[in-house]
Amino acid sequence: MKKFYTTIGLFIATLLTAQVPQAFSYQTIAFNASGAPIANGNVSLKVSILENTATGPVLYTETHNKTTNAKGLVNLNIGQGTATTGTFGGINWGTNTKFVKVEMDPQGGSNYTNVGVNQLMSVPYAQVSKTVVTGAGQGITLVSPNGTNYTLNVSDSGTLNLPVSSGSSSQLPANLYMYGSYNNFTATSADLMRNDGSKIGYKYLPANSQIKFIAAQNASAQNYGSDSQTNLVPNGSAYNISSNGFYKIEITNFIGNPVRTFNFSPGISLNTTGSGSPVVSPLSYNPATSKFSFNVTGVTSSNFTGFTIILSPGGATGTEILGDNLNDGNLDINGTPMLIPNLTSTPKNYKVEFNINFDATGTYTITQI
Repeated sequence: MKKFYTTIGLFIATLLTAQVPQAFSYQTIAFNASGAPIANGNVSLKVSILENTATGPVLYTETHNKTTNAKGLVNLNIGQGTATTGTFGGINWGTNTKFVKVEMDPQGGSNYTNVGVNQLMSVPYAQVSKTVVTGAGQGITLVSPNGTNYTLNVSDSGTLNLPVSSGSSSQLPANLYMYGSYNNFTATSADLMRNDGSKIGYKYLPANSQIKFIAAQNASAQNYGSDSQTNLVPNGSAYNISSNGFYKIEITNFIGNPVRTFNFSPGISLNTTGSGSPVVSPLSYNPATSKFSFNVTGVTSSNFTGFTIILSPGGATGTEILGDNLNDGNLDINGTPMLIPNLTSTPKNYKVEFNINFDATGTYTITQI
């Protein structure tokens, strides 16, 4: 088995320049399979910046092709390689712990071997100073001696607003996205919260899922989590989902913007007429397909005039009804009842399957059984 050993030295190359340096230095010694330094040899390296943990989400990756010196030493500037994932300038150095993962191919190719992951015990100062404000309208977060977060903002006309407590303010970005362990905290695939008075979203989540919120689908954007009161604060802790279920997640406009989660099952409402009403089976959910299903039996042209899906878990936004305005198989909020085609006076049985997206849209199918 090949063994490669590296010695890591990280430091800020330049701080007092007109431009913020988009790099910091790294040194390593490359060894061959026999444990001897690779002198004056061509090696390739892949360097990744990870978020939160040594196995956390990859914020940025770049590659380098370098020639070692007579003692096997390699010098490179992280941030000035060939980027393959993300952008170095897009990294928010001011939030969360960062780790550097280094992989190497001592033959100079792309057959990389992991040679170590190390935590950045202090992040590059110039990069932090560049990213104190990570997006429009986010302001600067100041922390008081007792740990309270305060946000300093400026209006579009240049008026400076005095700091307000982030723990008691109702000010949030116009758009807010949810991400979490269900997508490996990948900001680029975060789900947009729907603005309906409060900010809401619907999602099936396994037990012990962790969720947070972020101002944009960008790893460098401001993230939000929970304080000790479950209020939404910048850089707070992740919210824990205790059990499997289909959830409504709601960020209210109350003081502190508390986050509420409701584990519930959608309801089915049949529009019936006459005698001999159809019968609906209990609703089931298949996590593998992300679909709900139910059977409806005894349906005729004289006892059935459509059905709707009821989302009624509670919360500030209350009940939402899903129908189909165009009868095209797509769910619409407050849509008209969904119809079953080609009904006759002879009772028939059907299976209905549907999925509900994060924004309460979705699709459905009706199959005779």
